[in-house]
Amino acid sequence: QVQLVESGGGLVQAGGSLRLSCAASGSILSINVMGWYPQAPGKQRELVATITNTKSTSTNYADSVKGRFTISRDNARNTVYLQMNSLKPEDTAVYYCNADCIVQTGITFARGAYWGQGTQVTVSS
Repeated sequence: QVQLVESGGGLVQAGGSLRLSCAASGSILSINVMGWYPQAPGKQRELVATITNTKSTSTNYADSVKGRFTISRDNARNTVYLQMNSLKPEDTAVYYCNADCIVQTGITFARGAYWGQGTQVTVSS
């Protein structure tokens, strides 16, 4: 019903920058919240940034990325971005996109959380 496709990951040196993108498609009526969740090897997936779809868009960041990462979204394209600056080796992880959506299922509507396939970010020291 909903597909999330991430892109923009790669290998970068410490101090460098990357910009991740996540495009949502499918039977989407609205997207309430979108966010990014990295998962490092052997660790749990954790939240680093979320953004709401309201008239007064609000953002939320993990303390570890405040001042370095910026989340934004293009509502017309159902796309969320994560600008990552001053990258550190500890930022290395697979970054997953999440969207909290209202979708149409036949003649009814349902709310669900959807995940992308992830994009690898590797920061070398």
